Amino acid sequence: MRTSTMRALAPMLLALLAGACASAPPRQSTIQSWVTTGDRSQLMQAQPALAWSETRADGPAVVVDPNQTFQTMVGFGASVTDASAWLIQTRMTASQRDALLHELFGRDGEGLGFSFTRVTVGASDFSRFHYSLADQADPTLAGFSTAPMEAEVFPTIRAALAINPDLKVMASPWSAPGWMKTTNSMIKGQLKPELYGVYATYLTRYIQAARAQGVPTDYLSIQNEPDFEPENYPGMRWGPEGRARFIGQNLGPAFQAAGIQTHILDWDHNWDKPEQPLGVLADPVARPFVSGVAWHCYGGDVSAQGQVRDAHPDKDVFFTECSGGEWAPGFSDSLMWTAKTLIVGSTTQWARGVLMWNLALDESYGPHAGGCGDCRGVVTIDSRTGAVTRNQEYYAFGHASRFVRQGARRVAVTAPEGLQAVAFINPDGSRAVLVVNDAATATAFDLGEGDAAARVSLPPRSLATFTWAALISK
Repeated sequence: MRTSTMRALAPMLLALLAGACASAPPRQSTIQSWVTTGDRSQLMQAQPALAWSETRADGPAVVVDPNQTFQTMVGFGASVTDASAWLIQTRMTASQRDALLHELFGRDGEGLGFSFTRVTVGASDFSRFHYSLADQADPTLAGFSTAPMEAEVFPTIRAALAINPDLKVMASPWSAPGWMKTTNSMIKGQLKPELYGVYATYLTRYIQAARAQGVPTDYLSIQNEPDFEPENYPGMRWGPEGRARFIGQNLGPAFQAAGIQTHILDWDHNWDKPEQPLGVLADPVARPFVSGVAWHCYGGDVSAQGQVRDAHPDKDVFFTECSGGEWAPGFSDSLMWTAKTLIVGSTTQWARGVLMWNLALDESYGPHAGGCGDCRGVVTIDSRTGAVTRNQEYYAFGHASRFVRQGARRVAVTAPEGLQAVAFINPDGSRAVLVVNDAATATAFDLGEGDAAARVSLPPRSLATFTWAALISK
């Protein structure tokens, strides 16, 4: 009798168990987290693991929605300028250099995992002297040479690639060779229209020469800050009509003829003039050759990225330059601004890659030849000893680059007033959520996905990264 009763009840019991499992909160993973505070009492410090709760309490909550997906990430990083490479190659011992590059580009759990970087094609203000790759006035480019970059820049990129083979490299010229310009100088002026074809060959040859040196060029912007003519370092003004003509009639066809797959980016300048890249993308001949738009932080609002992307949803967005400096020396203030504006803001406004300016500068904010005299690197290298100081940008970027893998997808996340957040799903399904608390007091909230939640409290003026595996119910 008992056996027959159990047999009769079995289907009902199985259904009840299945329903309980379907509604039970995920329990197979815990939440790991790391915190950096503005007072420096915690610097990317690991926190005790958090367990999921069965219910989410009423009140403030940061909630991830993995079903709403956005852009795929290339990564985070900083530029290997001439100054950065010179310091790394000549002012550090071999062991110091190896340790720093592994720390910045390594994926070993302790490294920052930088997977995106930028180099200058020829000199910038953060070079020890001004040079191009073809200083001899010759339209055949007989004297073309990447030798000035082969001493320090290329070896640094090759070493970074050996540590992280997935590293993506962007290149940007600050100026065409002086003889190609209206000023006959690398300082100020514009590219002579009759030499557009020669300049397209110049950039094509750079990509080929760099590749022969073991340095790929995944992305190229045709001009750094084309709406600015610096007084004392290389620069070149180039309006949208001229850029569109150059890309559509010269550079794009030159790349096609040479079989070059490098993605062309326009603008590479501030948020305050979205009409400039919109002007280039309005050109029907240039537009097919333009992969995306690159942005800087020195004017305007980050929302300009979204404005241009909304108009051209088939074009990528990259954030490619911002520098910390002694105009904002406070650790807490610049940590908060960088995290909110560049990590959360720029990626929320569609950036696939996010870059700081100099990877490394010395104790005197150099070396440099003109330009910024108080810019700060992601790290500071003491030119006398090789000792490394990790600056606030190191921690703001590390909270993203160490946990958001290349190929991650940004997903939707909601956050209460007073908190900023951005969320990603890595290729292995793990979640990475960065939350910024800019308030002067600690803030408590629920961190949730689906029906699961965990109670969190963030210290004042702090940022945290939370990670967990893809949630699986009991």
